[in-house]
Amino acid sequence: MNRPAGNVLFITVDQWRGDCLSAAGHPVVRTPTLDALAARGVRFANHWSVTAPCGPSRASLLTGLYLMNHRSVDNGTPLDDRFDNIARIARRAGYDPTLFGYTDTTVDPRTVSDPSDPRLRDYEGVLPGFTVGTLLTGAGQEPWLRWLAENGIDVPSNPKRLFDPIPGYPGSDDHAPSWAPGLVPAHLTETAFLTRQVCDWLDRRDGDPWFAHVSYLRPHPPYRAPEGYHDRYDADDGEPFHRLPDRDTETAMHPLHAGAVHVTGCPIDEREARQVRATYWGNMSEVDDQLGVLLDHLDVTGHGRDTLVVLTSDHGDQMGDHWLIEKLGWWDESFHVPLIVVDPRRTADGTRGTTVDAFTESVDVLPTICEWIGSEVPVEADGRSLRSFLEGEGAPANWRGAAHWQWDFRDPVRHVVEDLFGLTMEQCCLDVVRTHTEKYVHFGDGSSLYFDLRDDPYGLRDLAGDPQSAEARLSLLGDLLTWRQRHDDRNLTGHKVTTDGLVVRRDERI
Repeated sequence: MNRPAGNVLFITVDQWRGDCLSAAGHPVVRTPTLDALAARGVRFANHWSVTAPCGPSRASLLTGLYLMNHRSVDNGTPLDDRFDNIARIARRAGYDPTLFGYTDTTVDPRTVSDPSDPRLRDYEGVLPGFTVGTLLTGAGQEPWLRWLAENGIDVPSNPKRLFDPIPGYPGSDDHAPSWAPGLVPAHLTETAFLTRQVCDWLDRRDGDPWFAHVSYLRPHPPYRAPEGYHDRYDADDGEPFHRLPDRDTETAMHPLHAGAVHVTGCPIDEREARQVRATYWGNMSEVDDQLGVLLDHLDVTGHGRDTLVVLTSDHGDQMGDHWLIEKLGWWDESFHVPLIVVDPRRTADGTRGTTVDAFTESVDVLPTICEWIGSEVPVEADGRSLRSFLEGEGAPANWRGAAHWQWDFRDPVRHVVEDLFGLTMEQCCLDVVRTHTEKYVHFGDGSSLYFDLRDDPYGLRDLAGDPQSAEARLSLLGDLLTWRQRHDDRNLTGHKVTTDGLVVRRDERI
């Protein structure tokens, strides 16, 4: 593909489940902006993050590499500087890639000479190659806080207190704790501020192609919505949680599950758990509305005509399912995420408003953007471009028939996990292969789980101990091994020095 004279708007919303948008048929959540965006482009309904939590998942998204290759296995684990990434690629293509919002790339300490460098004490760093437009991290919220003060908000010394509920808010006593709205009004939230910053930046573009990575932190915790969104959804709405009625029965499935409920467990009280979920949905609606402001501004300023829009999330959220919140483990809820792509060249043809059900993964985003801007996909990348889907050609030859993800749960600081389970750090990991009908989970100590999704779509009954599942488990284990072999590092494996000189051959990753 030739490089278009176009712009790139790459949007990530944090911790957004793939089933939580009305275009996906969710019975409660209303997301008119995402629905309208999907109607203009292509929605990938079977899209999966390849790892969690935030740091590792963003490392995969921004490098196109699986966790087993980039090895930034947790928040705070450095990302090796030798890897290419979307910002460096865009910069080589002539863009000034600019970051707005949240980020969490941990610097490679081998590139830092000063031991007092603050990057060695903050994992929420900026990916090499990005220009910072507006940075909003846990330790870097100053732009938003200044804006709040300018708008008459009394900013506490501990900014986390801004997410406290309004004291004595009417109706609070009749609801669970997460119902009451936060102290900051909706028009001044971090989400609204970020939208305004990007819109102001768009107004200053002088006609040259631009590349913006806009990274919204919400609906990430704290689970607290601003007034007007706090009661958008009733806690009694929504289907039952995907879990066994008895928590102990379900967590007995594997020791890791039993341990996880004590760290990221959802409220045991049904009423409170449902309210947390409803508040999470309220945060989604707030983000959806602000995305509407941003995308409307893109069109009003004329940028929408030549801008590739990519919207996705780094990972999902358990949100009460399997008695958990946050993102972890082998559960679909943590890894199924949205992906919507709008190619401005395709808005008038037959691909507009289509839905793709083939398995796609977060590592596919980088190759897709690379092709659109006319840049070569790095040889190290594990993903494949989604161009053929965007052009209505369907899946290319040898497209994957399953989703894969990995999760690493080591604790290199305190070794609590290793001591608790009697594992080495390198055993504190798991690999998942998930087809339309089955899921197989392989742990670093050799144990496994197996679910027949035809009869058990939410993975509530482990059949790994059932002799009748042996053949299916062996087949999936073989698939998992083949997948790992296929994605070994290949930076130099296609090179060969001969008497005739250097020979280079690149085969398509399958």
